[in-house]
Amino acid sequence: MRRYLSTVSKHVPSSGVYPLGFHVASTTAGLKKTTAPDMALVVSDRDCAGAAVFTRNAFAAAPVLVGREVIKGSGDAMRAVLVNAGCANACTGAQGIADTRTAIAKTAANLGLKSTGSTVMLSTGVIGVPLKMDRIEKGIDSLSASVLKSSAASHEDWLAAARAIMTTDTFPKLRSKEFPMHGKAYRIAGWSKGAGMIHPNMATMLAGIFTDAAVSKPCLQAALSHAVERSFNAISVDGDTSTNDTLVVFANGAAGTKLIDDVNSNEFAQFQDNLTEFAAELAGLVVRDGEGATKFLDIQIQNARTFEEGKAVATAIAKSPLVKTAMFGQDANWGRIVCAVGYSGVDIEPTKVNLWMESKDDIVHLFKDGAPHQVFDRADKDKAKRILAGEDIVIRVDLGLGKVNAQMFTCDLSFDYVKINIDYT
Repeated sequence: MRRYLSTVSKHVPSSGVYPLGFHVASTTAGLKKTTAPDMALVVSDRDCAGAAVFTRNAFAAAPVLVGREVIKGSGDAMRAVLVNAGCANACTGAQGIADTRTAIAKTAANLGLKSTGSTVMLSTGVIGVPLKMDRIEKGIDSLSASVLKSSAASHEDWLAAARAIMTTDTFPKLRSKEFPMHGKAYRIAGWSKGAGMIHPNMATMLAGIFTDAAVSKPCLQAALSHAVERSFNAISVDGDTSTNDTLVVFANGAAGTKLIDDVNSNEFAQFQDNLTEFAAELAGLVVRDGEGATKFLDIQIQNARTFEEGKAVATAIAKSPLVKTAMFGQDANWGRIVCAVGYSGVDIEPTKVNLWMESKDDIVHLFKDGAPHQVFDRADKDKAKRILAGEDIVIRVDLGLGKVNAQMFTCDLSFDYVKINIDYT
């Protein structure tokens, strides 16, 4: 039986506030082993600025290779995102690239868009298997027909699309929010998918964020690059970086807000902060649905010299199998955490390091100024036991080296992670 974080339904929204000008559809094309929906399409009714980040895995999948070209040459004329689940179209050679281009061209033709430069495709699923193009093309026909006859996308449309891109996920990951701007407002909505093969070097397995704010392409890419380092590049489930990792962001300007086209403006700074906060929440859902996960671990590093050093320490803790298994076993093994801090590659001053574990109701100071602290008394042991029995755990480390903070989300490593991954294909 799969074990995962309790009551996942609480993370699925029952309503939302969605960006204007986007149409959303999903369908079942027969790409998964089950009869579950497996394709989705998001289309803007006007041109969008588009930005993206992609996997750094050397075996980048065909849709990643094609997507890089499209985003680079698109200018401000992006219109559609096509997604399939059930087949990653990775390590499929020239045929995989040709299939991606065919799917993109058909989608554009069906929607009356430019054949190139308007549409990107995202794929997820089993590696090394070619796309079943007859099913893909029928799916595109179904999606296109739904989009062309639809009005503004509803909450149900967005949620159905989030469900369609799931693979080993146990719940759809969808968020939406409205932000004020000079007496008006713009909205951001986004979905993500991923539960395993998560230690991104850019994003998670797949994510799409859509806004009706008016943002130039250079500003959108700059804001995304900042946001991703503090969200999708700050999560880890198992330390593996997927061949298909892609995060795309579209901005269509339908809200009628002031164009953000200056990276030195207050409007850009606020948009960047909003995008970062939104992306972090969406990325956190991926960790909450980590394969076999029973704990959500919030790794907080304080007082590093630089953001890069703080993140390096957070990453060392988040990737440590010994830390992750200790959390699964509800073992307050502070030594494993301190060990990870020590091998992080950062120049640490041991006598300045402090470590706490926290929950909503309790906090225990396990390591103070380079030595064990609240680890001996029965009251402290009971407090640690209560913290580790919960679902959400904060591991906070103060390096005492500077004034910069960093954060990373991860989960524990359980028996069920192994069970899920010995029988994936």
